[in-house]
Amino acid sequence: MTTKTPITVAYGDGIGPEIMSACLKIMLAAGAQLEIETIEVGEQVYLRGNTSGIEPSAWESLRRTRVFFKSPVTTPLGGKGLKSLNVTIRKALGLYANVRPCVSYSPAIETKHPLMNVVIVRENEEDLYAGIEHRQTNEVYQTLKLMTYPGSEKIIRYAFEYARINKRKKVTCFTKDNIMKMTDGMFHQIFDKVAAEYPSLETNHMIIDIGTARLADTPELFDVIVVPNLYGDIISDVAAQLTGSVGLAPSLNIGTDFAMFEAIHGSAPDIAGKGIANPSGLLRAGIGLLLHIGQTQVAEVIHNAWRRTIEEGIHTPDIYNTLRSTRKVGTEEFADAVIERLGQKPEKLPVISYAHQEEAITLPPVVVPKQTKQLVGVDVFVHWDDAGRDPNVLGRLLSERCNSDGLDLVMITNRGQKVYPDGFGETFCADHWRCRFLRGDGAPIEHGQIIALLGRFQAAGLDFIKTENLYTFDGKPGFSLGQGQ
Repeated sequence: MTTKTPITVAYGDGIGPEIMSACLKIMLAAGAQLEIETIEVGEQVYLRGNTSGIEPSAWESLRRTRVFFKSPVTTPLGGKGLKSLNVTIRKALGLYANVRPCVSYSPAIETKHPLMNVVIVRENEEDLYAGIEHRQTNEVYQTLKLMTYPGSEKIIRYAFEYARINKRKKVTCFTKDNIMKMTDGMFHQIFDKVAAEYPSLETNHMIIDIGTARLADTPELFDVIVVPNLYGDIISDVAAQLTGSVGLAPSLNIGTDFAMFEAIHGSAPDIAGKGIANPSGLLRAGIGLLLHIGQTQVAEVIHNAWRRTIEEGIHTPDIYNTLRSTRKVGTEEFADAVIERLGQKPEKLPVISYAHQEEAITLPPVVVPKQTKQLVGVDVFVHWDDAGRDPNVLGRLLSERCNSDGLDLVMITNRGQKVYPDGFGETFCADHWRCRFLRGDGAPIEHGQIIALLGRFQAAGLDFIKTENLYTFDGKPGFSLGQGQ
């Protein structure tokens, strides 16, 4: 008797139940040996007052099976304090790698880019998706972009290992390090370091804006793209749509101990219940799940039957085209068509073979270089809305009332732009000011000096809303200059 592999399944919201039912029907018909545990996540859990959208019992199932097959979920609109379920699961279970293959299926499906075959490897836990936000003044809101050295190296090394194992030829890195020189700059530097360890792979780096433009215009230039979290979320939707439909793309979330498999798209409540949703993205994620748990033969049978179905022109409305399609079908009809073709292989599209599936990706521990860290100053952020927002008035006030104990005001910025000293009167200023204090001789300072400085701010009647300590690492500044400084 074949042992069944336990997996956790969530039917989700919107079109989720329809496409999940279709996918499981296909997988089981193909002989997948699955022991299914069903959990409830998403909209109804949110509406019961759970701000994370997942109950404790669901976590118990996930820890038990370590494999999650999830339909799209809905986060209720207007819900204050509600957190993204996907982000919560990815971070809680350490699903650091988000792999999103985007492949064109020409001539079966209409696409402007018939040769496109790109894999987006997206960092999955950090960046702006940390979700740390604050309202600091009447006018200014903040979100923190947090990126770590270990997290960046882990995803970059994963991308190179993915390319090596899957016999890809090129790895490209997208960042915006011409602007974010420290966060994105670190990502780029680690990419260059890891790339040197893979001389057989072609590598290059591009700024995210022109990289996205070239991906949209000439995706044949790319093979594997490794990218920080937010950029990856955006460009993978762009890439998926270029293939013919976002509904075709899977999203594989991989960690050291857990994995989650889902479609790239959302819950599409506008078409929920109509029976017209395309299950292909979720089905391809299911194929990834079967590969992950070692049921490679079943994965191969399903993938080839699915390809045979779409090349015969049996299409859901999102990809239906009168010039290429032969029959417009709904979700259930599409599933039945795939099942009818189990054991068949495509004739126009390439045949898929997983007979020689390579080894799983394993990564060595990340070793972070140790450096000497010294405290050299502080940025004090102030909510100030007096005197016509003249930065010279604020600069004089700070210099007269707060300079002391070796700490002197050297700069004020507003929205990152230097406005004191020698600012421009034309610069628009919000009610949020960054005031930088350093020792004149550049020597290290003590935390007590910062505490004393904040006491002087309080005595001057200034509303300090945040501080950011300024450090050097091996003598190099660990902080950016102000624009125009």
